[in-house]
Amino acid sequence: MEYSKSELRRSKLLELIKLHGKISVQEIIEAIGCSEATARRDLDLLEKSGPIIRTIGGAIYEGAILQSAVELPFADKRFFQQQGKERIAEAAANLVEEGDIVCLTGGTTTFFIARALKKHRHITIVTNAVNIAAELADADGVQVVVIGGVMRAKSYELSGPLAESVIDKINVTKMFLGVDGVSLEHGFTMHSELEARIAQLLIERSRQVYAVFDQSKLEKSALFTIIPLHQATGVIMNEQPEGWFAQACEERHVAIHTAVPVAE
Repeated sequence: MEYSKSELRRSKLLELIKLHGKISVQEIIEAIGCSEATARRDLDLLEKSGPIIRTIGGAIYEGAILQSAVELPFADKRFFQQQGKERIAEAAANLVEEGDIVCLTGGTTTFFIARALKKHRHITIVTNAVNIAAELADADGVQVVVIGGVMRAKSYELSGPLAESVIDKINVTKMFLGVDGVSLEHGFTMHSELEARIAQLLIERSRQVYAVFDQSKLEKSALFTIIPLHQATGVIMNEQPEGWFAQACEERHVAIHTAVPVAE
């Protein structure tokens, strides 16, 4: 079977993305010798047919995200498992009632929860993520409280002594906790020690705590534990878990909420 020049070029491009985990448009131009328009068109086609995720300036190999223990920037993670995260967001939003004080930590899933909560009225959202606060800026029925501190570029989260001093003065009814990994041994984990510390303080001020994550986070451990599994009120996932995690939640009386797929 003969392949066209464009098919061979895209095949080479896919191998480059798999090899390096991610690639920029400029790197494609230099490696393959094509135009910027061609590079972007090839990435769009590969995203539709292959295991890559488009980013603002290039693409990421989906397998690299699933296997990597390295923290990726928000912009690179935002579109990974987007449909599942949007369903998780809707399920989370359904738990929020008028008068609630809702806490959202940083993360791509909590970002989509913020979007889903924009249609709510008479709620307060507390967050330490500046991108989530910006997303809620035009939500008329939502009061937004931003915890101060120093921003981490990868996650847009604020942390440090200033953030800790503010947290000590607030009360939260429902907290939605973004996590980087979930395991039986280490519980809910994060890459950043500073963000894990802020999350722990927010948990202490929250009546209910829901960890929000998709199936790709299971059986993965980031460097820092936030809380063990049993300290969560519940989890919200993109689909019903099976095996060890379902059993662990049942034994620890952790409620499991799953997003219902949209009927096609």
